[in-house]
Amino acid sequence: MMKLSAAAFILVSTSGVGAFQQPLTVSRPISSLRAIAIDPPTTTTPLPQSAGEPEKDNEPFDMTGIALSGLNGRALKLNNEDFPEARQVRAVIPADCFEVDTATSLGYLSVSVAGTVMCTAIGMALLDVAPPDNILTWPLWTAYSAVTGTVAMGLWVLAHECGHGAFSKNKRIQDTVGYVLHSLFLVPYYSWQRSHAVHHQYTNHMELGETHVPEIVSSPDEGSVGIRNSLMNTFGMSAGIRIWGSIQAFLHLVIGWPAYLLIGATGGTDRGMTNHYWPDPLTTPNQPKKELFPGNWKEKVLKSDIGVAAVAASVVVWALCNGLPQMMALYGGPLIVVNAWLVLYTWLQHTDVDVPHFSQDNHNFVKGALHTIDRPYDKLDPFGAINFLHHNIGTTHVAHHFDSTIPHYKAQEATDAIKKEFPDFYFYDPTPIPQALWRVCKGCSSVEKRGDRWIWTNEGVEDLL
Repeated sequence: MMKLSAAAFILVSTSGVGAFQQPLTVSRPISSLRAIAIDPPTTTTPLPQSAGEPEKDNEPFDMTGIALSGLNGRALKLNNEDFPEARQVRAVIPADCFEVDTATSLGYLSVSVAGTVMCTAIGMALLDVAPPDNILTWPLWTAYSAVTGTVAMGLWVLAHECGHGAFSKNKRIQDTVGYVLHSLFLVPYYSWQRSHAVHHQYTNHMELGETHVPEIVSSPDEGSVGIRNSLMNTFGMSAGIRIWGSIQAFLHLVIGWPAYLLIGATGGTDRGMTNHYWPDPLTTPNQPKKELFPGNWKEKVLKSDIGVAAVAASVVVWALCNGLPQMMALYGGPLIVVNAWLVLYTWLQHTDVDVPHFSQDNHNFVKGALHTIDRPYDKLDPFGAINFLHHNIGTTHVAHHFDSTIPHYKAQEATDAIKKEFPDFYFYDPTPIPQALWRVCKGCSSVEKRGDRWIWTNEGVEDLL
């Protein structure tokens, strides 16, 4: 969405990577804000804060030009004073939901490992039958990548739990599992542990958010929405917005994750351009003292690089010895699919055409966490197999964002409790995932300020989403 897409067009003409990081912020300067340095050694759960200051009035929010998702605009109808405090939400979650069991976590890990190993064994058996250097076999290997990457995504979910302190009370076991799994996916463990904690602390925060931060525009002719309008003027409304949606899908699902790791694509502006493999910001942040990797995190970033470097070197040797086609068939292709799943989850959990973002003066932890969206990933296939393989990460994400130390096997119980006690603040969109993704690809390009919130710019195209 947003700046990633616009930046891609700039990238084509300038061949500069910097275009991915900074949003095309037009005529709305963003003030310097204070970031919170998160440095807990055993958990990356952000420190909850109390609800924000009340709005000046309770007049109905102006919904002009706002398209509707399956939430039907609920997120825009809530007032600041309505939000519960963190202690109130935590109080309704059963105490056992916060208990982590190492044996249970290892059991789920064994399921994901066994599934991934089984897929890999099948792939290796296929090498002689369908050599990947033969272009006629590429459709088969594409299907193999889709299946194997989907299964291996379960490993990523558990690696992610390690970073949150939700895998084991034994820190050595937890960090070992997390470090190895992250490295296998070419992701630096401690770097992402830190940046993901920042993402949780500043969910849907315009200046300090860490992922999928929208681009700001002041007119429909600017930035990403201007490019979208240009495509619609050139190819017609319907065809133009479909072209735009396709570009968005490719940029996010295929390019988005490596772009985020390398240059902080779609991250907030206040930390400058970042790189998860290098501890210092690549450009001067608006607040130099509030960079992404402060203090001891710099050393942790470099420690993370050792594991990534070892795996990357092994992959290069593999490609040199056995050929690039074999490496891509068995490793590269599935890795692309894992990355696409990761972006899909993160994107749809926090983004839709009627879900707002907030600036520093109107954001707090609870509000950000409760603007997370649970979705029907259990209905992606007739048996709910994908949701099982992915350990329910997309159907219980509201609870996870409120307290990320809740292990995934306790998240449904926590979700049910939040939904029961705070039904007006529990967001579940029943829209089928492919349809929701397509709506977000077409409709979440740029935002404009309306009242005390930032809303997606879609006036005139609501019916096309």
